[in-house]
Amino acid sequence: MTQITTVSTSPIAGQKPGTSGLRKKTPVFMGRHYLENFVQAIFDVVGAEGKTFVLGGDGRYFNDRAAQVILRMAAANGAARVIVGQGAILSTPAASHLIRLMKTDGGIIMSASHNPGGPEEDFGVKFNMPNGGPAPEGVTEAMYQRTTVITEYKVLEAQDVDLGRVGRHQLGPMIVDVVDPVTDYAALMETLFDFAAIRAMFAGGFRMRMDSMCAVTGPYAVEILENRLGAPKGTCVNATPLPDFGGMHPDPNPTWAKALMDEMFSDAAPDFGAASDGDGDRNMVVGRGIYVSPSDSLAVLAANAHLAPGYKAGLKGVARSMPTSAAADRVADALGIGKYETPTGWKFFGNLLDAGKATICGEESFGTGSDHVREKDGLWAVLLWLNILAVRQQSVAEILREHWATYGRNYYSRHDFEAVEVAKADVMMAALRGSLAGLSGRVVEGMTVSAADDFAYTDPVDGSVSQKQGVRVMFQDGSRIVYRLSGTGTEGATLRVYLERYAAGPEGLDLDAQTALAPVIRAAHALAGIAGNTGRTDPDVVT
Repeated sequence: MTQITTVSTSPIAGQKPGTSGLRKKTPVFMGRHYLENFVQAIFDVVGAEGKTFVLGGDGRYFNDRAAQVILRMAAANGAARVIVGQGAILSTPAASHLIRLMKTDGGIIMSASHNPGGPEEDFGVKFNMPNGGPAPEGVTEAMYQRTTVITEYKVLEAQDVDLGRVGRHQLGPMIVDVVDPVTDYAALMETLFDFAAIRAMFAGGFRMRMDSMCAVTGPYAVEILENRLGAPKGTCVNATPLPDFGGMHPDPNPTWAKALMDEMFSDAAPDFGAASDGDGDRNMVVGRGIYVSPSDSLAVLAANAHLAPGYKAGLKGVARSMPTSAAADRVADALGIGKYETPTGWKFFGNLLDAGKATICGEESFGTGSDHVREKDGLWAVLLWLNILAVRQQSVAEILREHWATYGRNYYSRHDFEAVEVAKADVMMAALRGSLAGLSGRVVEGMTVSAADDFAYTDPVDGSVSQKQGVRVMFQDGSRIVYRLSGTGTEGATLRVYLERYAAGPEGLDLDAQTALAPVIRAAHALAGIAGNTGRTDPDVVT
């Protein structure tokens, strides 16, 4: 006889999901009733009775314990079945694919994405909808409102499910199907890419380094790159997911993936380098001696996607987040297809993908993906690059230079000022917003401001409006500055300043990005008074 216990609780302040679920320090999530209150709020909003869900996470500290709690609560709330990755592991794109493949009622993903993991680091929980994409703002807002009035949660009194054993398990009246986390995802990749061509490239001596940063894509990368595509053993490094990501910050950018960058710029560099993040939805791509910015990567993938079998019919459209450079827009214009500029957050791409308006989407924050799932997908981007390299038989550097010669180059960088005092950041942004009306026509660092606004987005599919998505300052020469305060961190505010300068070519296409952007950087500091408002003169992270 299984017993359902109803536990009395009370609201806990601050359980408001951000762009990708609720993220807090791990000790907060491990606190009394914290995880349970939020999970009950999810089930109260989406309903659980008779439903099937997917469950998995990136393997960070507390992932295994949280999975058992969520399973017992799903059973207590009447769920019929939960499909869970072996060891409670699923990359975010693999979870999205499983939700879609199995036609489930959604899924719960345990991850704080690219944030560090460990007993004192970060944890997160988010809900994905039946389309496989993150819950839209209306749903996450309803979950938050529910957390403010919650009085009880339900949990099944039961032993832990053996999540290490693939197969069917019973948890009270609920079925728990433990599945290999890699198999279905790898099969999907085989339908999209020319594995034979990539295999032949590796057989011909092509060398790469795939750094999974001790996070979730390790098993996926080993299975696909080494086992199925024949890359030499050892191609994949840091391939075992660890609860603390081996002490790494699993964010694939030049700052945190420094070992990979050093190798790719050394005399012994392989042909191609890539890294992925904590939950597997981000990617960094590097050629021998050349770094590929995420904005350029999106543009190159869009221009060459037709070389992969899954995209040979062409693209329906290309979408990018507003802070991402306009490089992809130039490709869309040349192809005569739709181009979309959305707020930050993959949920905005979901509507475009579901409606068939876009095929490929990307963010400057190292996220790219397509309509094969409803999340960004790090390994997918790496495989599409490999497919393009195999067909074109050129180096990354040659492909980039040809691309810039054709479309011009959008020099681009993001400067992050981390853990800024929230009050000071808010004052600075308020002053900046107040100055927008008078900026047009002003000359800064020799550049004339053509327009300035606080970006608002009207969704072309459902008509929803998102306000205050970031302050944009546009210049007549195609240069651009964007300022945003980010909520994906767990302490203070992160001020992100996005910098862009367009060079039409044929001259000036091979400068160092920071050098090319120097006047835009100075203008960005002057217009916002960054030093005066925050006390900061230099960014913590440059990407």
